[in-house]
Amino acid sequence: MTTEIYRDAWGIPHLRASGARALARAQGRVTALDRAWQIEVERHRFQGTSASFLGADALAWDVFARRARLDDTARRCFTALEQRDPQTAAWVRAYVDGVNEGLADGVRRAPEFARTGLVPTPWQPWTPLGIWLGAHILFAGFPAKLWREQVTRHLGSEAVALFATDGPGTAGSNGWLISGDRTATGHALIAGDPHRFIEEPGVYQQIRLSCPEFDVIGLAVPGVPGIAHFGHTGTAAWSITNAMADYQDIYRERLRRTGAGVEALGPDGHWHRARRHTEKVEIAGEDPVEIEVIETERGPVIAGGPEGLEAGVLAGGSEGSVSGVVAGGSEGLVSGVVAGGSEGLVSGVVAGGSEGLEAAAAAVQPESTPASQSAGDCAPAHAPQPAADRAPAQAPRPAAGSAPAHVPQAADGEDDPQGPPARDDESRTGGAGGKKMPAEGEAEAAAEPIALTLRHPPRVTEDLGFSTLLPLLRARRVEDIDAAFDSWAEPVNVVQAADTEGGLLHRVAGRVPLRAEPNRLRVVPAWHPGTAWHGWHDTPYAGLTDGIAVMANQRGPATPLGVEFAPPHRADRIHALLQERRTWSAADLPAIHTDTLLASAAPLLDHLAALDGLTPGAARLRDRLLSWNRHMDADSAEAAAYAAVRTALVRRLAAHPAFAALIEPPAYPEVLLPWLALAPRIGYALEHLLRAEELFGIDRAAAVRAAVEEVATAPPAGTWADTHRLAPWRALPGEPYEEPGLAGDHDCVLCTSAVPGLTDRSARGPAARYVWDLSRREDSRWVVPFGADGVPGAPHHRDQLTLWLKGELAPVVTDWTLLTLEHTEETEETDD
Repeated sequence: MTTEIYRDAWGIPHLRASGARALARAQGRVTALDRAWQIEVERHRFQGTSASFLGADALAWDVFARRARLDDTARRCFTALEQRDPQTAAWVRAYVDGVNEGLADGVRRAPEFARTGLVPTPWQPWTPLGIWLGAHILFAGFPAKLWREQVTRHLGSEAVALFATDGPGTAGSNGWLISGDRTATGHALIAGDPHRFIEEPGVYQQIRLSCPEFDVIGLAVPGVPGIAHFGHTGTAAWSITNAMADYQDIYRERLRRTGAGVEALGPDGHWHRARRHTEKVEIAGEDPVEIEVIETERGPVIAGGPEGLEAGVLAGGSEGSVSGVVAGGSEGLVSGVVAGGSEGLVSGVVAGGSEGLEAAAAAVQPESTPASQSAGDCAPAHAPQPAADRAPAQAPRPAAGSAPAHVPQAADGEDDPQGPPARDDESRTGGAGGKKMPAEGEAEAAAEPIALTLRHPPRVTEDLGFSTLLPLLRARRVEDIDAAFDSWAEPVNVVQAADTEGGLLHRVAGRVPLRAEPNRLRVVPAWHPGTAWHGWHDTPYAGLTDGIAVMANQRGPATPLGVEFAPPHRADRIHALLQERRTWSAADLPAIHTDTLLASAAPLLDHLAALDGLTPGAARLRDRLLSWNRHMDADSAEAAAYAAVRTALVRRLAAHPAFAALIEPPAYPEVLLPWLALAPRIGYALEHLLRAEELFGIDRAAAVRAAVEEVATAPPAGTWADTHRLAPWRALPGEPYEEPGLAGDHDCVLCTSAVPGLTDRSARGPAARYVWDLSRREDSRWVVPFGADGVPGAPHHRDQLTLWLKGELAPVVTDWTLLTLEHTEETEETDD
């Protein structure tokens, strides 16, 4: 068999092999060559071993990954995949073989290995599944349920809607599908950009995979075979956005220690044996930390233990490295918000180093970040994502292959399909019925310490949806893409697809459990009946309107599956731009990617317009803002002034006594604390808070007045790009780059997210842009923020950054004669 690796002018790998398995092996090998450091970091993250070479800053994530049992879940999912779909399992093994073959060469290219002393060890067959799980475990934002619980406790349930992410505050993407009736060629166009944390190297890998069965270009996730999110097979293409579905639950558990281990109170009123063992987490330069891993019939304990929320880390480490892992305590957010999470509300935008939330909270004036400041100063303690989407109740999907709305399943507390206890567990589940708690003990249990467990579909079903990946590569029509996504698990996405025969697809894909409404909204007591899962939702379908479908994480086809969605601003703006002309071509669409209108500025500007009696300087500033075009352009002084007033207002509201109880969160693990950070919550919900009929007695007019007067005394001297600078995350920051200034903002189509009230810098934005042309694939375009090569200083490490900043896209090259052959190999291996 012959395997060939070609490169185009941007260093993007184009792979050609004699079969699908050989091609997977080549993909693994080239990924190890180009992204060795990146994929090794991701491997250690899901294993909970990254602190062993990154140090104490990575400890909080490692503890979370261990307690959430990510590695064990990946192993179980791969074992089940081998039994259910041996062809895909063999294909994944081939990818892993390629990674193991290429790692040595990749390590020699990447300087980070020498800096940290990290020595790679062979990948296991389940490693790609673990990388996928680690990238998405926080993607649905389950910690938002902890925030809602806090708001309800201190402000009342009616206050929850004021802070909903409709106003806004979570991860997302833009995506739009244009039918052939609206294009110059008569064939469909698909375009968009996933919004994720901007990482260096990037979270997406441009690649081409070609063999006799298929020839696909797209954006792969490094460390995972195939092309999951955005691809073009020549005759069919697809893309995804986050459906904003809610498919993970948090349970409040009552745990107690016994002579045999740990027991949890179940919904039947009985105590049931929990699985328990201990693990040691190694920390570079420090003593290891011993942690307790507990799993109840609901799922793994991710916070607390039998002794309460502060439990979990048993011993070891230094005082500094352990203090924030399970707590906040009196140090609260300053000590805790140092770990980002993947796609959460703040997700670490304000985190890291010595200049995280503590510095931002202490600031009084809006910051001004010098261009030369290291991006690492504000980089989130990473949890990868693919940054980067979520859907009204539509008619159930017709045709065969659709899942029923209800699948009989064992009730919680009975024989859940969570898989057997791990071999190293010190205890096993109790016998039938467990130990009955006396009726009079129920009141006593309410006063006992609590712990939190996480229940999510892959831990229950032992399925991460990898059976979708090979059929996607083989897809020729939208029916093939549709059938492939029937096997999708998580994250739950909205899929848009088209083919050269005129077929169109707009559907939700993924697994969302059927359960009681309280599960979706908040933390639920594990000992209460009625909180069990009892089947899976059908995934809704939608159509196009006037030849267009736009998804930007707003309420859409996934509405019955979610709780909070993005505000409609981005979707409305994309739709309005697409209606400005009847006919579109692939070359026209990049202009939509970079639109900077900020519709969410209206409430603050309305408040400004109502002010009178301002000082002369403040009046001049108000008049400038009222005449501003509301575009967050990089060279706009008015955009900078607006952002400064917004920051001053957010800080004043966050400091108001009405919100004082929300400043200090409970002692949750620090990985979860970004979702409970008050200032970003206020910043992202500002338009709701300003439009509410009443806001807990706060004089909003006075607060706006004070903010504009404050900024007028020391207005920004420059433009929006002077402070709104790119802040990419790096696992191991090296020499600082002078990161560029940006246009856009959180609610712009050009979604380069600042964190209002904390920083103008942007750690999240378009992690890629693409335009798929169904007429001629070679007219498609794509770009990533940095480049195809993950090695610092390499020619293709940052060569796409200029295109990305300008909103330009690189051409997709499909002519093999225009590519440069880099490597060819003959083997006797077959795909039999």
